[in-house]
Amino acid sequence: MIYLDNAGTTKMDDKVKAAMLPFFDEEYGNASSLHSLGQRAKEQLEKARAMVAAAINAQPYEIYFTSGGSESDNMAIMSMARMGKFNNKKHIITTKIEHHAVLHTMQKLEDDGFEVTYLDVKPNGIISLADLKKAIRPDTILVAIMYANNEIGTIQPIEQIGKICKQKHITFFTDAVQAVGHLPVDVKAQNIDMLSLSAHKFHGPKGVGALYVKRGTPLFSLIEGGAQESNRRAGTENLAGIVGLATALQIAVKEMDKTNAKLIKMRDKLINELTKIPHSILNGDRNIRLANNVNICFEGIEGESLLLLLDDAGICASSGSACTSGSLDPSHVLLAIGRPHEVAHGSLRLTLSKYNTMEEINKVIKIVPKIVDYLRKMSPVWDELEKGERKHVI
Repeated sequence: MIYLDNAGTTKMDDKVKAAMLPFFDEEYGNASSLHSLGQRAKEQLEKARAMVAAAINAQPYEIYFTSGGSESDNMAIMSMARMGKFNNKKHIITTKIEHHAVLHTMQKLEDDGFEVTYLDVKPNGIISLADLKKAIRPDTILVAIMYANNEIGTIQPIEQIGKICKQKHITFFTDAVQAVGHLPVDVKAQNIDMLSLSAHKFHGPKGVGALYVKRGTPLFSLIEGGAQESNRRAGTENLAGIVGLATALQIAVKEMDKTNAKLIKMRDKLINELTKIPHSILNGDRNIRLANNVNICFEGIEGESLLLLLDDAGICASSGSACTSGSLDPSHVLLAIGRPHEVAHGSLRLTLSKYNTMEEINKVIKIVPKIVDYLRKMSPVWDELEKGERKHVI
């Protein structure tokens, strides 16, 4: 099997599993308990918190552990919305290409009387800083812009966005789930006030994440019932998962340069070869993108059929976010960068990890064109395009 869906989730590193094992067995204490077993758990919890903080240049008391990226996104946005209600500031700025954990939260806030500005992106998937400046109003309480896109891999100008928000005294939150562990992150230098991350995107366990909140930034509980996480997130901490998160992040940061150098070679070979297929196009910026992300549209085919045939050939891939894989609608991200509906349906996302090899990439390069050709020969739409009865879009 060739696994190329690492934006969906990653294989856990063996070193991470080894670090977690003691907390399922001999060190199973509750970090809130006063006895020695509990206090040892508390010590490990705070050690993990310090490790996560160090990875993004934060302070340990600015890190709150959650169940993952979606909870962290919700917690950050809803906290600032609550603050906005207090101050009669009910305007939020985001983008049209955010993860649905952000977009659906924004829709919920719109139902509650908030006004949300959804910034367009340029054809390469990157926002215009001029558009951001123009969108800011006296009643803007929050700017929420993702660090790197989960579908097309484009990286936003985070430092410049942070600088603009700082100058305007507006809280800046970034969903960095796809970025942390893959890109250097410095919350101080980049003027980030709130940031979400999730362990299973960098070879850690599923079901655990974190939210960075700059000291002095308001944070309210979504979950009530206990005093854990400085009274901000009730519930017994998932200590094994948290240790796994911290260990995985430490490894990812240490190996980042080496891993990215390897990934870029494989990524660029995939892009160069697969875009040779007639009537195909790369989605997202060619260079300002994650080292592991390839997203291409092939005209005249359905992405779902492509994925099923790739699976039959032993290749695990996706057409976009795993969170929306059951939807028949085309990707909102691809529509936002200007892809027509019929083209957006024919997308393929290949996302790599340190465990992939160039041998695997060469196999994919041989298999994908054959499947695309097979599907096109079966397609009445492709037949019409080739006969000139329809115009090619790509």
